[in-house]
Amino acid sequence: MHFYCSDCKKVYPISGLAYQCECGGLFKLYKAKEEAIPKTVSLGEVVTPVVKRKLENIEVNLKLDYMNPTGSFKDRGALVTINMLKELGITEVVEDSSGNAGAAFAGYCAAAGITCNIYLPENTSAGKIKQISAYKANIVKIPGTRDDVAAATLKAAAKTYYASHVYNPLFFEGTKSLAYEIYEQVGIPDYIVVPAGNGTMLLGVYIGFKELGKLPRIIAVQSENCAPVYSKFKNQPYKEITPTVAEGIAVGKPRRIDEMIAAVKDSNGDVITVDDEKVIQAQQMLGNMGIYVEATAGVAVAGMLHYFQGQSDNKLTIVVPLTGTGLKK
Repeated sequence: MHFYCSDCKKVYPISGLAYQCECGGLFKLYKAKEEAIPKTVSLGEVVTPVVKRKLENIEVNLKLDYMNPTGSFKDRGALVTINMLKELGITEVVEDSSGNAGAAFAGYCAAAGITCNIYLPENTSAGKIKQISAYKANIVKIPGTRDDVAAATLKAAAKTYYASHVYNPLFFEGTKSLAYEIYEQVGIPDYIVVPAGNGTMLLGVYIGFKELGKLPRIIAVQSENCAPVYSKFKNQPYKEITPTVAEGIAVGKPRRIDEMIAAVKDSNGDVITVDDEKVIQAQQMLGNMGIYVEATAGVAVAGMLHYFQGQSDNKLTIVVPLTGTGLKK
């Protein structure tokens, strides 16, 4: 098992400090079929449920992924990453996160006995910071944008292992489990609608369904206030980035943007945007059904309602994973 450069194919050890190739290419994971990532660290993961609901006359399968141990789907990636690092003898990591990934890594590092340093925007929700603090992680608040946080983290990564949910392929090895669970619960759906920031869910479900042999159409949804993937996908000029309620996907420069676009195109999918008002309305709609989610989950629901507006073809199987609990705000 090793990392290799997606561009020049150079091989790197998983335990090394390099987080990308010296040529600038991003890593992918090579793992032989007989190889398995050990699971000695657990927080009591479960298969998250799927519930069927009708939203504006559209039948949709809501995948309640906020029921993961630290309250978001990011636990899938942290579970695999930290278990592998524990096996390799890594004792300290650094990670940058707007909240959910930071909480996931902090929780699993606490369970594994690994020192965890989380870099995050100084305006991160108080609830997310409180959760990360509860796991005794070291928090470093960075002023400025989400991209400023990433830049500061890369400096720290020169001396400390970078357990990145963007750069480290082990994370996607974890998030692909979402596709396998959906397959067991509803089969291969016709559509899966996901929020898109750094692409950890998008690429995870793409990798998973690709391994299963059939792709649903992937509809990636961005906030219209921060939509670099949409702009590039549609061959439009980049728009100025402004604040959005969906802080979890407020990423101005997604490092894997080309992979994200390639995945959507391979699935015959699409990239769309929604405004903050629609996101809040979607949150409230779910709340009226007893489902309390973060704004980023509202993005996916708002996107689904926009994309299938006016349709009531109940023969379609549509899945919308709900990324995180509303209790983190």
